[in-house]
Amino acid sequence: MLEVSHRPVLLQEVIENLLTDTAGIYVDGTFGRGGHARALLARLSADARLVGFDKDPEAIAVGLQLAAEDARFSIVHGSFAEIGTRPELAGLQGTVSGVLLDLGVSSPQLDDASRGFSFMNDGPLDMRMNNDAGESAADWLNHEDAKQIEWVLRELGEERFAGRIARAIVAQREMSPLCTTKQLADLIYKAVPVREKHKHPATRSFQAVRIWVNRELQDLEVGLAASLELVKVGGRIAVISFHSLEDRIVKQFFEKHVKGEQLPRGLPVTGAALGIRLRHVAKKVRPSDDEVAVNVRSRSATLRVVEKIA
Repeated sequence: MLEVSHRPVLLQEVIENLLTDTAGIYVDGTFGRGGHARALLARLSADARLVGFDKDPEAIAVGLQLAAEDARFSIVHGSFAEIGTRPELAGLQGTVSGVLLDLGVSSPQLDDASRGFSFMNDGPLDMRMNNDAGESAADWLNHEDAKQIEWVLRELGEERFAGRIARAIVAQREMSPLCTTKQLADLIYKAVPVREKHKHPATRSFQAVRIWVNRELQDLEVGLAASLELVKVGGRIAVISFHSLEDRIVKQFFEKHVKGEQLPRGLPVTGAALGIRLRHVAKKVRPSDDEVAVNVRSRSATLRVVEKIA
């Protein structure tokens, strides 16, 4: 068995809020190293089915081993944005009991310097969830214009010194290309004039570049819409987010379908006619102090769960 070092976040809370039918069909849209998937399988009956998705080839390797051990499980190499179109889920629209999306980057990805996600260890400036496809962070930063880099850092990283950093990146690459995480982290450290307590100056920029390179917010919007069509009435969608941009998209999507179309007061329109399709099950669940104590990376996690009613 491949080593599994990822600690699943909000595990009990996910199981308690997502699992409604032990014989149902479930989708784990971000398999990772299978922590949530294994916990679900432990509670599902022999007739149940669980389909995992992941972009990361290393996660797929773990998923294939789990599939060999448990016939109820199968793994798909792809983004959860594809759950509405992949043949592995063909014919399942409106029949799935639950969908789980655990957003962001996993601990094994952060801890592996060769993946280029972290500024804590020097490695290739990659940041791709699927490092066999698409443009790496280095490729993008070494050709994109300063205005676009600034926009990404400001909008996706909420970095107030985005302009300074973007200009420093362009100046650096004119001398030699950016190739490693240390190069980028050191450049940002010098470009940012203010230090925040307990936070590396590169934190926001690395987040922004990773989100951009992996199309994380676009995939989230598509994946949420696809999940709504995939689950059956009474089925649930659970999403774990780790930063405000993700959580805002999830919250707004859920609220839109919980409240329905906002019409002027007094009109004789209610329920399904308003497009109300969801109800809240868990609006905002945060990790306990005990969980944060044993897994500090869980501290920023937020779980939201809804149930489809129409």
